[in-house]
Amino acid sequence: MTRTVAGTHDKADTAFRTIGELSRETGLPQHILRYWETRFPQLRPLQRAGNRRYYRPDDVALVRRIDALLNREGYTIKGVQQLLASKAATPAVAADSGAGAAIDAAPLRAIRDALAEALRRDAL
Repeated sequence: MTRTVAGTHDKADTAFRTIGELSRETGLPQHILRYWETRFPQLRPLQRAGNRRYYRPDDVALVRRIDALLNREGYTIKGVQQLLASKAATPAVAADSGAGAAIDAAPLRAIRDALAEALRRDAL
């Protein structure tokens, strides 16, 4: 699948992005992307001669995740650092595209309530 990046030619989702391309695609200034590299050790784009950065698809997904946590969900830099560190220490339950997928707790509550009811009946 290809997507058009504003001001550039079509690029595959799996293609590497320069910092300028990623900046245009996400709407984040380049200096913010460079700052995040100093704050989040998980964000390490390839660097070529002249310190030219190339963001892999995983880096792009991480940038989108960090952006969502900081700018839409209200986390602080320290909070995102802790969240990413804890996610790295534990395996993910399900892969997500960095969009912050929410878990529907209703089926889990129904199971909990059914188990509690069964235990209550068993105790009688």
